[in-house]
Amino acid sequence: MNINRTSERRLYQQVADQIRGLIQNGHFSVGSRLPAERDLAQQLGVSRPSLREALIALEIDGTVEIRMGSGIYVTATVERRTPSQAATGESAVELMEARATVEAAVIGLAGARFTTASLRGLRLTLEAMRADIEEGRKPLEHDRQFHLAIAARTGNSVIVRLVGELFDERHSPISSRFRARFDTPETWRDALAEHEAILAALEARDVPLAQMRMHAHLEESKRRWTESEPR
Repeated sequence: MNINRTSERRLYQQVADQIRGLIQNGHFSVGSRLPAERDLAQQLGVSRPSLREALIALEIDGTVEIRMGSGIYVTATVERRTPSQAATGESAVELMEARATVEAAVIGLAGARFTTASLRGLRLTLEAMRADIEEGRKPLEHDRQFHLAIAARTGNSVIVRLVGELFDERHSPISSRFRARFDTPETWRDALAEHEAILAALEARDVPLAQMRMHAHLEESKRRWTESEPR
């Protein structure tokens, strides 16, 4: 596959374009099942995470249907057009990589500025997150509050806005579809444990450890979205 790294189109969109081309050329007909993810990624010469994003983008625009336990089926012919970049949103992989880099740096700035009261506030946020999980709710708002509260300790409103904007990209069509397929009570419990580890490092006044744990948490979030089996 010829991937143009300088193209304005995101990598997963280029992969989706390649699959659309195969459908247009009759390589995959309407109603046919696509090869398994591993085989299709190998055939196209791309990573499985990029392929998974491309397939979800194709599902969003109605080109394919992902049937759990059965496979991925072509559901529509494809017009020869270039879909809008804004239609699906940022790459979930790139988004989590950006968050891991940015928020590890943010906690480095914020870590020494936490007071006993602000640490208690983080603890209360995690308790609310735990309650949501135990009661079967997705604790997305408390998750957001945790990350923004850390950013707020920098005293820099631009940093707070950047962290918030990166987090809120989870509501884009492609990230929302990832959440629907891969967020479970178990993955949220894993995320909560990672938040607890970050807070424990802050409470111990070990900022480098807090940075390491924040980076690890967001890398694990990426892995859960892009490598785990859908439900």
